[in-house]
Amino acid sequence: MALDLATIRALADRVAASHGLEVVEVEYLGGSKQRVLRVFIEKNAEERAKHVAAATETDLPGKFAAGEVNVDQLAWVTHEDCQNYSQDFGTVLDVEELGPGSGYTLEVSSPGLDRRLYGRADYERFRGSVVKLQTFEPVAGNRHWQGRLTDVGADSIRLDPAPLKGKRKKAAATEPVEIPLANVEKANLVPEI
Repeated sequence: MALDLATIRALADRVAASHGLEVVEVEYLGGSKQRVLRVFIEKNAEERAKHVAAATETDLPGKFAAGEVNVDQLAWVTHEDCQNYSQDFGTVLDVEELGPGSGYTLEVSSPGLDRRLYGRADYERFRGSVVKLQTFEPVAGNRHWQGRLTDVGADSIRLDPAPLKGKRKKAAATEPVEIPLANVEKANLVPEI
């Protein structure tokens, strides 16, 4: 039986909604012996808004209070959220026989501060944040970019470039660059801590 990730994702979304969560991504990794079904979750928009409002009313550690870290980057997911979701989702997977057979590991976690960006909605949500991305085709002579996400258009994003770190970096562009969304191979947030 072939693994149907779309059906598993739909099930993951249903279970998440009952917990006040959203599924960020579902991945299936491994071969015949070490198989992992990994689900990244975060609080849903309503729950995140409550946490952000509460965070602005309290004294946060230095960087949060100074506005140096965007509190919306936090998934606000606790260990207990992951445990409860994992238990319920795993049970439903088994009952509906949608899992990848026996002998697989179900991992549930937060997407982390360096979370991957998956679509236009993520770019909109994290506008103003520093991102690191790779393109399919070079843009202005580079495939690897890091910079502040300053604008999100209908079909593209605009980055204010920052120098890349590493041994093999090219001369960094200093002018803002526009990158078509269809050309983004992968993109991640860069934690500003």
